[in-house]
Amino acid sequence: MSAQNLDTVRQSVLDRMERSDKLMRGALIGAALVEALLLFVALRLLDWHDRVDRLLFVLFMLNYMVLSLGLIALAGHVSRSIGRVLLAMDPGAPR
Repeated sequence: MSAQNLDTVRQSVLDRMERSDKLMRGALIGAALVEALLLFVALRLLDWHDRVDRLLFVLFMLNYMVLSLGLIALAGHVSRSIGRVLLAMDPGAPR
C-alpha cells in the first residue's frame, strides 16, 4: 500500500470517527435532557411524607449513580483506547 493510499485511509477513518463523535455527543445531550425531565417529574410526584416512597427513591438513586459511574468509567476507557489507536496511526509519534 502506497503512502498516499495509507494517508487517504487514515483521513477517512478520522473523518468517520469525528462524525460518530459528534452524533454521540448530541445523543448524550438529548438523553441528559430527557433524564433531567424525568427526574424532575419523579421528584414532583414523590410523596415525601411516605417513608416507603422516600426509601424507594433513595434506593433508585443509589442504583442509578452506580450505573452512571460505570458508564463514565467505560467512556474513559474507550477514550484512552482510541487515543492509543490514534497514536499508533501517527507515523511521527515516538514509540
